[in-house]
Amino acid sequence: MPRIALVDDDRNILTSVSMTLEAEGFDVETYNDGQSALDAFNRRLPDLGVFDIKMPRMDGMDLLQRLRQKSRMPVIFLTSKDDEIDELMGLRMGADDYVKKPFSQRLLVERIRSILRRQDAIASDAAGTPEESAVMQRGELTMDPLRHAVTWKGKDVSLTVTEFLLLQALAQRPGFVKSRDQLMDVAYDEQVYVDDRTIDSHIKRLRKKMRAVDDDFSAIETLYGIGYRYNEE
Repeated sequence: MPRIALVDDDRNILTSVSMTLEAEGFDVETYNDGQSALDAFNRRLPDLGVFDIKMPRMDGMDLLQRLRQKSRMPVIFLTSKDDEIDELMGLRMGADDYVKKPFSQRLLVERIRSILRRQDAIASDAAGTPEESAVMQRGELTMDPLRHAVTWKGKDVSLTVTEFLLLQALAQRPGFVKSRDQLMDVAYDEQVYVDDRTIDSHIKRLRKKMRAVDDDFSAIETLYGIGYRYNEE
């Protein structure tokens, strides 16, 4: 039974969403501020977190930042209806997805299931084809899907589930262009819609992480109006 941490200062949301998730077979932990959640995460990490952004004591952004110092646990942000800055910042900081308030609880359930399926596909040998599960070497890049491990020039790079899948899709065929629609199909289930900006934000975050271990990293090329390409170095 997957364990979901729901962090929001709105008690009505905590109550209604936790009831829905429990009815769908999830084990739900609820917290009304980021600090309480972080204290609990230090003892035991859940399988996925759903964080509101604006909360007392510690907001969702700060909680994600501290979490990413030690874990790649998938995170979905709950954002305000019209605040695009929150969405972009959340993705660039390492969130896997976001859902706008007010939201359909069915949509949230589908987003959660989608991310957990993607995580299982990376971690499980049985879930992937031999090609997908084999260690991949592309120049200075090494990717091990079964261990969810990435190195660049021998240095470890910590990626979220979404970032890993995007990099894997690009690196599998160096020199070939992947459109944003093709990358959406790789990173998200068919029933989950995301826009171009979401993919762009994940790619920016991915580049930032690679450049943190190599200032000269330039293997991911943007082709404006077309998509992205991995160039083997």
